[in-house]
Amino acid sequence: MESIIKINDLKKSYGNVEAVRGVSFEVYKGEMFGLVGPDGAGKTTTIRILCGLLSLDSGSAFIFDKNIKKHIKEIQNQIGYLSQKFSLYGDLTVDENIEFFADIHGVKNYEQRRNELLEFTRLTPFRKRLADNLSGGMKQKLALACSLIHRPKIIYLDEPTTGVDPVSRRDFWKILSSLLREEITIFMTTPYLDEAERCSRVALMNKGEIISLDTPQNIKSSIDKNVAEIVCTEVRKAYKLINENTDYEIQMFGDRINIIFEDYKKDFGIVKEMLEKNQIEIISSRPISASLENVFIHLVS
Repeated sequence: MESIIKINDLKKSYGNVEAVRGVSFEVYKGEMFGLVGPDGAGKTTTIRILCGLLSLDSGSAFIFDKNIKKHIKEIQNQIGYLSQKFSLYGDLTVDENIEFFADIHGVKNYEQRRNELLEFTRLTPFRKRLADNLSGGMKQKLALACSLIHRPKIIYLDEPTTGVDPVSRRDFWKILSSLLREEITIFMTTPYLDEAERCSRVALMNKGEIISLDTPQNIKSSIDKNVAEIVCTEVRKAYKLINENTDYEIQMFGDRINIIFEDYKKDFGIVKEMLEKNQIEIISSRPISASLENVFIHLVS
């Protein structure tokens, strides 16, 4: 596969805080690559370095086989960037915002491209509406349209669905799938591990370091253990009880508990007996496949 982004031993600090600590990876042309991790993991710093908005302290970054330090202007003409915060102009209409970004990128005769993008993002009925009067999901779609007006080869998306309602999130993912068919490379950051499963490859990042990098399926398969999902009464009491009295790795997700076992039959029996002795009823239980969330918490802990 053809590498379109290559970074090697990338480091960036803010004073005494090491935001990115020797990160290395490649992104292939036409793939959707996800950089996944909690707030403070170093995701935004990494993506801003790749967009040329931050300088790196050491290491190297090559995009289109060009050194980002030496060819940043040339590189920026071929990339699009959607930041975490809505950065368009609220007092301009949808049409005017796209026109403004077309002018910034020197795009002439942009009208047809704008119409295509409005249709693509389903914003055509709202083209005369001020950006300030759009919903959160529509603002993100407008920001995406603006970042695509100059036909970039790579689009960087920094947590694009954070704070967006579930229906708009689903629409946004449909749009991204369509972009992949146009062979645009998508590099995105997200704190949502369920979203990361849609990526072709994922880098799990924590405290400035990559702790795992592979396809979502391979990462999930890397836990050679059994995962049990339990729904029970008094879930917090059950979590505390198992956590304090066993060596099992336990994770709580709302009203569910996930426990990672070496031997499902033997270990589940021990947990069941413990809960029943403490008058906690198991409503349902089942073995499940490990999720990216299970693996991430397992690797961090």
